[in-house]
Amino acid sequence: MPEGLAIEWALVPIGFLGALVYGVTGFGSALVTIPLATHFVPLPFALAVFVLQDFSSALRVASENPRHVVKAEVARMVPLMVVGTIVGTGLLLILPRKASMLALGLFVLLYGAWSLLQRGAPRLVTQRWAYVAGFSGGVVGMLFGAGGPPYAIYLSHRGMSKEKFRSTLTLNLVFSIGFRVVARASAGLLFRTEVWMTALLVVPTAMLAIFLASRLFRRMSRELLLRLVALLLFATGASLIVRAL
Repeated sequence: MPEGLAIEWALVPIGFLGALVYGVTGFGSALVTIPLATHFVPLPFALAVFVLQDFSSALRVASENPRHVVKAEVARMVPLMVVGTIVGTGLLLILPRKASMLALGLFVLLYGAWSLLQRGAPRLVTQRWAYVAGFSGGVVGMLFGAGGPPYAIYLSHRGMSKEKFRSTLTLNLVFSIGFRVVARASAGLLFRTEVWMTALLVVPTAMLAIFLASRLFRRMSRELLLRLVALLLFATGASLIVRAL
């Protein structure tokens, strides 16, 4: 448990950086916040605080340009996301966590590396992969708190504009993170005064980061955005591997 305001304030710049990454790419906040925050606070406390920040950030970004959301993609992914979340909750009890994290990290890292080496637009895939992405995101979101990569991988291969990509990905994460908020609350992790006091510090700063990130987003090309997504996937994979070892 954190002791004193100094520890709580240490999470503010971490939250700002995570929200800045999220605001530009549409995912990846936990890649930044959780590893850094665990240097100051226990992992359950960090997960509780930053799931509240992530949910607030997702709602903020989703409200910017809702007309850009491809609702058909969301409708395909969310039901399987619910199923994946339930399955992931059960797998928490039986799977060797480190081995699973290592396998996922290797896959995401190799995919990110492959994407960075590609030239030209990503190859398009059929909408049937939405069901795989939704289920996979639900499972890994519950297991590792990193549900974004499956959604980002799928949507980056759907030939969307950068606005549609970011808005659709963000709305998916509103549901994904929302399910995690319910799960954390059910586990009793959110019913602590310290969690909400710290969230009241990090969330307003995260909103400032989202504002700045949105201005950066408007200035970048679709190709640059997809490159940043590939780089973030590579970093996500590396982070999962490090956590598993």
